[in-house]
Amino acid sequence: MKTKTKAIIAVVIVVAVIIGAFMIWWELNHGNRQLIDASNRFDRAVLLMPNGEVVEGKLNSWLDYADSDVVQVTIEGKTYLTHYANVCLIND
Repeated sequence: MKTKTKAIIAVVIVVAVIIGAFMIWWELNHGNRQLIDASNRFDRAVLLMPNGEVVEGKLNSWLDYADSDVVQVTIEGKTYLTHYANVCLIND
């Protein structure tokens, strides 16, 4: 292999390790809050649907939007977009 090719492979490996380490650090320090937001960890969520049905379950992830009262929550793999008044995030 040429020296230039070896150098490129080494750079790619270093970048991959740095990205992997950052992702692990983020998960350990920021809980299940999505990457682009601040840190809070919640285990469960209760969601009130427009028809009065209540959805409760394990919270996979959640995301709020800047300058908005809308929140996106993923409960057991299903994603919901709702107003903050309709959701309760719980940390057990």
